[in-house]
Amino acid sequence: MRGMQAEGGALQWREQPAVELADGQVRVAIKAAGLNRADLLQKAGMYPPPPGVTQVLGLECAGEVIETAGQTRWKVGDRVCALLAGGGMAEEIVVDAGHLLPVPAELSWADAAAIPEVFSTAWLNIFELGAAKAGEKVLIHAGASGVGTAAIQLCKVMGNPCWVTLSSDDKLAACVALGAEGGVLRQHGIKTLMPNGPFDVVLDPVGATYAQDHLDLIGLDGRWVLIGLMGGREAHLDLAKLLVKRIQLTGSTLRTRSAEFKADLLARMEAKLWPHFASGALKPLVARTYGFDQAEEAFAELARDQIVGKIVLLRD
Repeated sequence: MRGMQAEGGALQWREQPAVELADGQVRVAIKAAGLNRADLLQKAGMYPPPPGVTQVLGLECAGEVIETAGQTRWKVGDRVCALLAGGGMAEEIVVDAGHLLPVPAELSWADAAAIPEVFSTAWLNIFELGAAKAGEKVLIHAGASGVGTAAIQLCKVMGNPCWVTLSSDDKLAACVALGAEGGVLRQHGIKTLMPNGPFDVVLDPVGATYAQDHLDLIGLDGRWVLIGLMGGREAHLDLAKLLVKRIQLTGSTLRTRSAEFKADLLARMEAKLWPHFASGALKPLVARTYGFDQAEEAFAELARDQIVGKIVLLRD
């Protein structure tokens, strides 16, 4: 079995050792893999996989079950998508049965591969850790990203008005079409959103650049969930504002969570969100697809940050 690894900043197909199934595991023939910013960081040597996890890139994939072991709901031939700590950019993968979800009817392999990582990230951080209640206002940074476009759709179906920050008018128009109330171009400063606030929940992949402004944008008892550091890791904060407003600042990562946590999260998502996929209210937004042999081009496209939604790699 071959998998894609990063070596010296370049992508290489490498033979991988055979993996035997343990009870409760499933082998999946991969048809498509979602590309995430974490993959860019890993390729650049800045985000190694957790201990014990394969060096093969890819945090989400979709494919067909080809083997099972022990008691599991899955059978050979099932169409599934998977949330992974790594290994999605390969010919096949062995994965815990609880880390798989059924591919919603009528979705393509590309669509299916664009679901697990971004929708689980958006759901966990806005509606579980962020505890957003219907009617509460949500601020989503990097609104045109895979996570951002998933978050907008989730806010729409859950009854939460949301606003976005991003880099261009075209991206803003696309986000409004998805369901955002409005937004601001980041170069204009996020405090221009003050008239739309105060915000109850902030989904923040940026970090330091926006940190001080959040203390003015977030309302009383607001929840600020930090999921990334694209804008830096060190910030100066007026902690008095955090204290007086009783703002909850939560750091959140998903890749390093336990197998049990991920399985429970996916089970809750299937119960709450899969009916919305079935109805068409939720749909992954695939901006562009590339073949696995075009992976370098796909990574370069994501790095340019000009797309709205997800890039997906497809196997022949």
